[in-house]
Amino acid sequence: MNFLKKFWNFVWKSDTPASWIVSIILVFILVKFVLYPGIGFLFGTTHPVVAVVSWSMEHEERYDTWWENNGKWYEENGISKIQFKEFKFNNGFNQGDIMVVFGRQSQNINIGDVLIFQSTTNYPVIHRVVNKWDEGDQYFFQTKGDNNVDSYLQLDEREISGDRVVGVANFRVPYLGWIKILFNRVVGGII
Repeated sequence: MNFLKKFWNFVWKSDTPASWIVSIILVFILVKFVLYPGIGFLFGTTHPVVAVVSWSMEHEERYDTWWENNGKWYEENGISKIQFKEFKFNNGFNQGDIMVVFGRQSQNINIGDVLIFQSTTNYPVIHRVVNKWDEGDQYFFQTKGDNNVDSYLQLDEREISGDRVVGVANFRVPYLGWIKILFNRVVGGII
């Protein structure tokens, strides 16, 4: 018991570089192995919080101007300007945003939802559902980044099976994801 008291004082009351390092390690362990999985369990997904790492969903101009420049693809694929306007995140979102993700059964995912899915990359991709179909009891999805010219074959986003779905974005926290992006760039640059 005396050890725990000394350790507690060292971590919370000591102001030494060693206590700061230990505190950072403890916070990392708690967030990574307790808080993040706990939130994931509550939200029904393995990735309850996702940082947006690319520009593929950004809209650099007002909605009407964006539609003039990008709407042709959607219209050719059965999505009208009026339908798109009703989609969640119809003005896109930015690199560096944090998306809060909830798990959802495949049958409850709709065209226009922003889907997080496992792709051919090492990280999940977050793009908009532009097509949905079922083959028997399994659903499939096609996604597209709002800022991309088409659905990308290299991301394998033209036929996403339900088992590759991580969840659906429900709301965003602007720019907070830059903390993760910059951390990964620094650590990646060192390694």
